[in-house]
Amino acid sequence: MASPTAPPSELPDAATLDSWTVEEVLAAADALVVAGRGPEAVALLTERNRRRPDGTVERRLVGVRHAAFAAVADQPGRATWPPEVPDLFAGVHGLPEVPAAELSADTVAAGIVHHGALLVRGLLAPPVVDSLIADIDRAFEAMEARISGVPLEQTIPWFAGFKPGPDYELTIVERSWVRAAGGMWAVDSPRALFHLLEAFEQVGLREVLTGYLGERPALSVKKCTLRKVPVDTNTDWHQDGAFLGQGIRTVNVWITLSPCGVDAPGLDVVPRRLDDIVETGTSGAAFDWSVGESVVADVAAPAGVVRPVFGPGDALLFDDLNLHRTGISPGMTEERYAVESWFFAPSSYPHAQVPILF
Repeated sequence: MASPTAPPSELPDAATLDSWTVEEVLAAADALVVAGRGPEAVALLTERNRRRPDGTVERRLVGVRHAAFAAVADQPGRATWPPEVPDLFAGVHGLPEVPAAELSADTVAAGIVHHGALLVRGLLAPPVVDSLIADIDRAFEAMEARISGVPLEQTIPWFAGFKPGPDYELTIVERSWVRAAGGMWAVDSPRALFHLLEAFEQVGLREVLTGYLGERPALSVKKCTLRKVPVDTNTDWHQDGAFLGQGIRTVNVWITLSPCGVDAPGLDVVPRRLDDIVETGTSGAAFDWSVGESVVADVAAPAGVVRPVFGPGDALLFDDLNLHRTGISPGMTEERYAVESWFFAPSSYPHAQVPILF
């Protein structure tokens, strides 16, 4: 296959892809996006970067994932939501748990629909965890360097500062709020995002979430976050559906990269399925979208609240109705490395979240 001047009729084989220059690969991806074949453009750039990692390709891939959302936005969703599934964890008190090998669309659905969440032990292997921790450190260092005035060309590919298409908006205030809470948007670090999504692909997460949602998922720019959570971070009870909007179909894959729940902040969770947004902004709640302690106590009864002890690579999967908060106690001494990734069904995607295709 010759170097591209128009969208290729099919994706090139490995030898051809290796023979193209970076400029030719980017041109082919752009042509595919223009032709309405965005998912193929994502596949093209992903495979090229697997074979020959390149910061320019990684940065363009973030934008191509954003543009590729248009190709899946009108796909039909499930006829009914949530999925009607049997309870595979009947009789379980607290959060149901499975090892990574048992993660599937069925276990995700059963955990979320019947128990509010699913705890997956060892979703990411230790070498992957170690690599992502190193990525987070480098991404945060690059972000701080950029904020201090280091030229952008010196912080790429670890920090680039993603800019969405003209129909979407990201503000400095939003980035500052995330940074103040010990986080940064993964899209702002093209290399860290590439490694993260590769880790997800290796454990079959795209297939699992596609099976659960009924369509290929899209991430949220604003809710895919790399985190280094300090012990003095603020916390309040909430359901993300209180500010994400109604009528959405979503699942959060929350993964800790370091031990948490004892010496480092973890998660406090109400281990039951809630069918709607509970009362917000009362009983001492800090925000109009957060939930006061007495309301939580009423909702959580009789099982109460749980704070799982997580190991590196463990994950908690839940949706917009799950009631939770960052779990902090006096005496904690360690920060927590983690990744939060909210995936949405494109047919009901909340526009304000700014999509990138998984």
